[in-house]
Amino acid sequence: MHGWVIPTQVSIPPQRKPFLVVHGNVMYDLYYQSNADTPYLEKDLYQHTLQTYLDITVKDQYPLRVAFSTQQGNSSLFRNITGMNLQYTNRDFKNALLQKAQKWDAGQLQQWGELDTIKKRIADKVNEINRLKDWSVGPSRIQQLVEARERELYGRAKDSLHGKLPSDSLQPGKADTALQRIKDGYTENAKRIDSLQQQLAKWQQLYREKQQLFATRRQQLTDVLINSRNNRELANNLEALNLPDTILPKGYRTLLAVRSVGVGRTMVDYSELTAKNISITGFQAEYNPSYYVAVATGAVDYRFRDFVVNDNRISQYLNMVRVGTGMKEGNNIILSFYTGKKQVYNFNTDSSNTTKPDYHIMGLALEGRWQLNKDHYMTGEVAKSSMPYYMRSTHDQGAGNSMLSFNDHSNEAFAVTANSFIPVTGTRLSAMYKRMGANFQSFSLYSTGASQTGWLLKADQPFFKQQLMITASLRQNVYTSILDNASYRSSTVFKSVQATFRRRRWPVVSVGYFPSSQLMKLGEGKFIENLFYTMVGTASYFYEYRGISMNTIFSGTRFYNHQTDSSFVYFNSTNLMLNHTVFLGKFTVNGSLSSATNQDYALYGADGNLQYRITSWLEVGGGIKYNYQTQYNLQQTGYTANARVNVPKVGEIALMADKGFVPGVNRQLVANKTGRLTYTKIF
Repeated sequence: MHGWVIPTQVSIPPQRKPFLVVHGNVMYDLYYQSNADTPYLEKDLYQHTLQTYLDITVKDQYPLRVAFSTQQGNSSLFRNITGMNLQYTNRDFKNALLQKAQKWDAGQLQQWGELDTIKKRIADKVNEINRLKDWSVGPSRIQQLVEARERELYGRAKDSLHGKLPSDSLQPGKADTALQRIKDGYTENAKRIDSLQQQLAKWQQLYREKQQLFATRRQQLTDVLINSRNNRELANNLEALNLPDTILPKGYRTLLAVRSVGVGRTMVDYSELTAKNISITGFQAEYNPSYYVAVATGAVDYRFRDFVVNDNRISQYLNMVRVGTGMKEGNNIILSFYTGKKQVYNFNTDSSNTTKPDYHIMGLALEGRWQLNKDHYMTGEVAKSSMPYYMRSTHDQGAGNSMLSFNDHSNEAFAVTANSFIPVTGTRLSAMYKRMGANFQSFSLYSTGASQTGWLLKADQPFFKQQLMITASLRQNVYTSILDNASYRSSTVFKSVQATFRRRRWPVVSVGYFPSSQLMKLGEGKFIENLFYTMVGTASYFYEYRGISMNTIFSGTRFYNHQTDSSFVYFNSTNLMLNHTVFLGKFTVNGSLSSATNQDYALYGADGNLQYRITSWLEVGGGIKYNYQTQYNLQQTGYTANARVNVPKVGEIALMADKGFVPGVNRQLVANKTGRLTYTKIF
């Protein structure tokens, strides 16, 4: 019998990796709206949007992301924006490591998958021996054994009659060998059975060990890549796993230490008092092996929430350098220097002044983070900036001299934040307090001209084994919009609370009470944002009835504003909506009822639509809408229609047309037609 040799590893030929692997998508969207749903009038609006995202992997090791987007339209409110970005982040690199590590261990298991093949082969041999056993005890085999025995006895008896000794009949070649051959077959088969059973037991044990090793290693890789607190700890843990070079490329420590690198339109989000949520067109990078270095330079494209400001906009740019020691997610101290040009919005700026203002600013900030333990940490930051141009002209100072003047504290600021997690109760707490002098300037601050104090308290508390989550916050003068009057110091404390209940097979219920805002245009280049409270409640339930899937949603909204706060019909109103959806194979049926009421009027609505998925690549749908307004006894009917077609190797094309109604003058609703054409290709 040939012996079985257990291989320690099965060789798999290496696969050639392409230099570049590109995946991504491209999307074009054309949107039309006949009337804008805003407190001021705009008609026949068009918005063209083209964007693409490319995920590029170089040499199967280095992930990059390219993004391009452009928005062009005829609205006087929204600017046309075009931007492109090439970015590397260690987050993408870690995700690539995780995927490759899992594939590599899967390859290792595939190599040992030969065990499974051979184990089956041995099992086939055992089945063969079992068949031999069955055959050996079968009637035909027993008959052969009896006949062979009889022939042997007959031969001995015959030899006795001729005077031969019994021993002569046992000499080689003299006796009938049939019985002996059968006995030898039994012996050989028994040996083969024993040998194969032993082999099988060894293979099974080895296979179980390799399976356990694979599961353990995969879990270790997942834990290391997901739970490491920072890139330095991650690099050390990966090194301890002794992974091959195909998983950990040369310079992986450096690549993990590079938090991000961006060229083109990129985001600068550094600290509360320097630059926070600023979009620039330029360059940005963060590097944090054990020390910290960050640089950013570029033209300020727009700041969040001020993209509506079109008038009298100047060219603004930002230059910033940050150096420090420690890990960003742990204890650290970071010194920042920023300079550039930033437009000032406040009552001291005089548009009639013919002298061109000097909008240059610069500043220094020192920031520290204290990680008390894994669940609690604090940050603190102090900063001093140059004076605004109108103050520098008064004292005949340059930007640098005013920044380094320590006799005046009006251009100073500080901020403190604290975050805490209590594992016993699952409570998350966060707090922030900041104070900025009247002449302090930074790219995080929208305006100057008045000292500003803001604070925030927030808590997240789960109940009933994470089934109920309550989030509550208090804030005062956080100043997150340029539309806020910088010279106005409000004592109003804004309150927010939200509760969400989730339990298996129960409806999901959410109730919230929080401030809302409405943007209004007062005149050419003048906007105002009114704040008021809103209470929102929603209940959603997905269920089956007699084998049919359904989803029901009930929502209610209460606006706590007045007509003076809002120029359109939905002031101080209570809105209710009930929506029901039925899934019937290729058909989806949807219907809803709604009402909006206040002290002056009531508006009732109903609509229904049907979606039909004809094939996997074609879907159409349509519906009707009905409105009834009691104020003027108006009845209005609208419609909606849509289609989606997926063309192989071309992409998906979606069309939508809708006739609805938006608030108009004299508390009436006017017809509003919208249309959309969208093309999407994923590759």
